[in-house]
Amino acid sequence: MNAYNDRELFKSMQIQEREYAELLEISKVRNITNGSFYVAEGQIPTKFAFLLSGLFRYVYIDSKGNEFTKSIITEHNLLVSYSSMLYQKPSHFFIQAIEDAEILEVNYQSWLELQKTNTRWDKFLIAALEKGYCLKEKRERDLLMLDAETRYKNFLTEFPGLESRITQQMIASYLGIKPESLSRIRKKLQG
Repeated sequence: MNAYNDRELFKSMQIQEREYAELLEISKVRNITNGSFYVAEGQIPTKFAFLLSGLFRYVYIDSKGNEFTKSIITEHNLLVSYSSMLYQKPSHFFIQAIEDAEILEVNYQSWLELQKTNTRWDKFLIAALEKGYCLKEKRERDLLMLDAETRYKNFLTEFPGLESRITQQMIASYLGIKPESLSRIRKKLQG
């Protein structure tokens, strides 16, 4: 069993001590260095993780090296290329550490066995998927319906303090704009 003791990830799910211990038995704590990939494009993932500390991003990189940040994952959230893992298909994106990070990693097959033993894990999975779906839906709406300045303001509100932890290029990529456009927006808002 792992010695990991932070229950923050599971507070809202009312996971009992016994259940938490069972999860820890099929998990391991890992450190990932800044810039490393947890999942690479083309990889078929067999594990998922809970982010204990640090930051990650889901990023597409095209053949010219252009980066498109799909999501930024903060502490106490799930790291997974879920459809790739579920359907055993290669991931279309990378999951990259953008800070040194610590994760609680779970083997997917062991998770499936654990899930069979207790319906609370089904509820946990549904809640995690619902959260992810709602975030994805909001992100799509923002990209389609809001101008870049409003998206930037929303970014600052949704991710307080994050601007000092990641590069302006990553922020621009997340917002779907060029770094020069982000510079103009920042100057306008500061001025």
